Amino acid sequence: QVQLVESGGGLVQTGGSLRLSCTASGRPFSSYVAGWFRQAPGKEREFVAIISWSGMSTYYADSVKGRFTISRDNDKNTASLQMNSLKPEDTAVYYCAAGPTYAGTVPKMYDYWGQGTPVTVSS
Repeated sequence: QVQLVESGGGLVQTGGSLRLSCTASGRPFSSYVAGWFRQAPGKEREFVAIISWSGMSTYYADSVKGRFTISRDNDKNTASLQMNSLKPEDTAVYYCAAGPTYAGTVPKMYDYWGQGTPVTVSS
């Protein structure tokens, strides 16, 4: 079992940056793929980014590619999402998740979730 806690959300202007952090406890974090997802009001939860257990492989949604960077530090049991050039459409509650290697971009394939941290991007 893994417990996840997100932090770093807040209010930022268009074009600004935020860095979200996810701290894991329980089983060794290195055993899991780490993903970031987001959910805006009235919309389904959507994939944002994923990083392999080793940190060697990453994959991003087209909507954030080139602007967001996912990283992890297994020694510190953390995963991060650096968000640059933020747009109003990035406004959502952001969740980190942990799952098996095959979890991919599908939310239901992830076993563990944090409570989320809200991000609001103003014009």
